[in-house]
Amino acid sequence: MAHKARKRFGQNFLHDKMVIQRIVNSINPRQGDHIVEIGPGEGALTERVLDKIGAMDVVELDRDLIPLLKIRFVIQDGLTIHQADALKFDFCSLQQDEKKIRIIGNLPYNISTPLLFHLFEHNHCIEDMHFMLQKEVVERIVAKPGDSAYGRLSIMLQYFCHAEYVFTVKPGAFRPAPKVDSAIVHLVPHKKPPVEINNFDAFSKLVNHSFTMRRKTLRNILKGQLDIEQIEALGIEPTIRPERLSLEDFTRIANAISN
Repeated sequence: MAHKARKRFGQNFLHDKMVIQRIVNSINPRQGDHIVEIGPGEGALTERVLDKIGAMDVVELDRDLIPLLKIRFVIQDGLTIHQADALKFDFCSLQQDEKKIRIIGNLPYNISTPLLFHLFEHNHCIEDMHFMLQKEVVERIVAKPGDSAYGRLSIMLQYFCHAEYVFTVKPGAFRPAPKVDSAIVHLVPHKKPPVEINNFDAFSKLVNHSFTMRRKTLRNILKGQLDIEQIEALGIEPTIRPERLSLEDFTRIANAISN
């Protein structure tokens, strides 16, 4: 009997075999990889990946899914199940012999953004990540300055990772079918941050504040922090709006404010 998807866990289970195989191909699991799956659900993706590498970890919050996973993978002894909340889980605790982990998952839409930021705290032990997310979120992640989807998530995520839009997944690939399209994104943590930020909290607050006032010009957003001459001294036009500022622009502004 199939497990009934629970709305409070944001569960939508993959069932389309062609889509699952396409995801596996994009992940490209290799012997020796240490792969961790967040939210394996009924194990559709887990099974294909486990067949490739022989052993992996999964992190599942729903206690009722654990017995089903144990039954499904009773013959394969390489699956280690962690019943835990991924938002609080220490992913680096799974690292062995300093080999970085690879993380995959069909992430619940309702926690995808906070979960991404939680994972960025573990960047030093992560090789890469492949996630299924709401298409709109992936578009925001990979957006460039001037794009309509460009915003706080674009800048903050691109500080931590290189992001690539892999492919779109239609609602029919899931049970139950969501009301929106999904997409696969590939994230690779930077070995070294692309910019030098003097005060990360100040930088984060600046980005957040700017996009809550995204229709205002920079000189109005920075009123009381930097004047027009100080903004121009950074090589930035004071009349520009935040959606046209790059990661480097925000870094120069934040560093000037913190100085």
